[in-house]
Amino acid sequence: MTTSDGLRIKRNLNALVEFSKAVNSSLDLEFILNNLLLTCMGKFFATKGAIAINENGNLKLKVSKGVDSDYTENFPVLTMKDVIDETGNFISITESGSFICSELIQASDKNLGLIFLGDKLNKTPYSSEDIQFLKTILNISATAIQNSLVINELKKVNHSLDTRINRLNSLFELSKEFGLFAESAKVVKLLVYSIIGQFMISKYAVIIFENNELNIIETKFPSAELNKYLDKNEFENIDSYIGADKLKSRYSSLFDLGVELIVPMQLQGKTKGIILLGGRASKQSYINNEIEFIYSVGSLAIISIENKRLFKEELEKHKLEEELDLARDIQKNLLPRNIKQLKNFEITAENISSNQVGGDYFDVIPKDEENCYLAIADVSGKGVPASLLMANLQAFLKSVCKQEISLVEGTAMINDLVSENVTGGKFITFFWASINDTNKTISYVNAGHNPPLLVRNKKIIRLEKGGMILGIMKTKYQYLTETIQLLKDDMLILFTDGITEAMDINQNEYSDKKLEKFVRSLDNKSAKETIDLIQKDVKKFTLGAVQSDDMTLLVVKVK
Repeated sequence: MTTSDGLRIKRNLNALVEFSKAVNSSLDLEFILNNLLLTCMGKFFATKGAIAINENGNLKLKVSKGVDSDYTENFPVLTMKDVIDETGNFISITESGSFICSELIQASDKNLGLIFLGDKLNKTPYSSEDIQFLKTILNISATAIQNSLVINELKKVNHSLDTRINRLNSLFELSKEFGLFAESAKVVKLLVYSIIGQFMISKYAVIIFENNELNIIETKFPSAELNKYLDKNEFENIDSYIGADKLKSRYSSLFDLGVELIVPMQLQGKTKGIILLGGRASKQSYINNEIEFIYSVGSLAIISIENKRLFKEELEKHKLEEELDLARDIQKNLLPRNIKQLKNFEITAENISSNQVGGDYFDVIPKDEENCYLAIADVSGKGVPASLLMANLQAFLKSVCKQEISLVEGTAMINDLVSENVTGGKFITFFWASINDTNKTISYVNAGHNPPLLVRNKKIIRLEKGGMILGIMKTKYQYLTETIQLLKDDMLILFTDGITEAMDINQNEYSDKKLEKFVRSLDNKSAKETIDLIQKDVKKFTLGAVQSDDMTLLVVKVK
C-alpha cells in the first residue's frame, strides 16, 4: 500500500466517522437524508443525486440535488419489486433521469430505500472502491434512517391518538352542550360550529327528516337548488357516508353545487337526517377518522333533537290526557245522577265509558208529577267534538222540554238547532219519549236511533216511528210519533250502538239479534237486574277485546 493510498483511506475513515456522528445525533429524517446525499455527492463529485424511501412497498422521492423540478414532481412510479429480484438480489437502476448509479439502503433484512447518483464531474465511471464506500456509508446511515422512520411513525400515531382524544373530549363536551338547548335550530347551530371549527368548511347544510318531509334547518348552499335535488325516500336509506367520487357519479347535481361529502345522522340504525359538506379551505380530502368524528357529532345532535321532540310530544300528550280527563268528568256530570222515580214505573240507567270522551247521552227529565221525558242519543264520532255536540243537545233538549209543545214539534226544533251547529258531516241519532204515570202510556219520536225494545210476554216490539237523523238538514218533513199503552211487567230497553256493536276478540259484533234473544230470555226481572244482566252478557262476549265506544242503557219496568 502506498502512502497516498493510506492517506486516502484515512481521509475516508475520518469522513465516515464525522458522517456517523452527524447523522446519529439527529432524528430528523430530512436532515439525515440531506446529509447522506451531500456527503455522497461531495465524495464522488456527482452532478446530481436523489434519495427515495420505501413506503409500504412504493419508492417515494424525499430529497434531491441538481435534479429538474419537472422530474421531482413526476418521479417515476417504482416499487421495491422493481429493484429486488426473486432471489432477493439488488437490481441496479441506471436509466431513471440519467442517473448512472443506484444503491439499496438496507437495515438488517429491511429495505429502507434507494439512492441515485448522477455522472461524476470528471466523467469517470464509479469504481468498485467507490461502490464499496457508498455501501459503507449507506450501512452507517441505515440505522439513523430507520430510527428516524420509527420515530416519525410514532409521532404520527401519537398525533392521531392526540387527535382522537381531543375529538372524544369534544364529543363529550358537545353531548353535554346539546342537552342544554330546547330548540332543534340551536342544536344544529352547535353541530355546524363544531364541524366548521374542526375542518374549516365554508359550505354546509343540515337536513332533518320530519313528518315525511325534508326540513333544511341550516344551509350555506342555495336552498332552492337543494330542494330540487334532494329526495327523502332516497336519502333516508343512506346508511354510510358518500364521498366526492360517488357524489360525482350518483349525485352530480349536488356535486356541482359544491357538495363533497354526505354523512347520515342516524338513530337506532335509522337515518333521521343528513349533513352536506363542501370542500375544506385546506383543499384536503376528508379521511376516515374525520368522517367518523362528523358522523359521531351528527348522531349526538340527532339524538338530542329526537329526545326533545319525544319529550315535547309526551308533554303535549300528558296535557291532552289531563284535558280529556276533565272533559270526561264534565261529560259525566251532564248525565243525571239521581233519577226521579214514578209510582207505576221503575227507571234506571247506566253509562259505561270507553277510554275516550264520547257522544253517548241519556236523560230523564221530570215534566210534572205525572209525566216525565226519557231521552237517549248517540253523537257520531268520538273525542271532544262529539262531547261538545252532546252538551249542545242536552241544552237544546232541556230548553224544549220547558215549552208546551208536542214531541213532533220539539223534535223538529231540536233538529233545526243541531243542523245550525254541526259541521264536517256530524250528526246525532236521537230517541225521546213522554211517559204518563197515571195512564201508563208512552208517546215517542225516533230520529234515526237504534229502535228501543219493548219486551212484552217474551215478544219484542221495536219503537221505530219518527224520521231522519238530527243534524243532516233542517226539517222539511214532519216527524212521526206513536203512543203505546203499556201493561204491567212490560220492559222498555233503550240502548246505544256501543251495546250491539261491541266486538269480541275475533271482531264479531254482539248484534241486535243477540240482544233481542237475550232480553226475551229474561223472566220477571227488575229494571236494575235487567241492566246488570245485559252488561254481564256483553262483557262475557267481549272478554279480552278492547272496546272503543261508550255503552249506554236505559231500562223502564212497568209495575
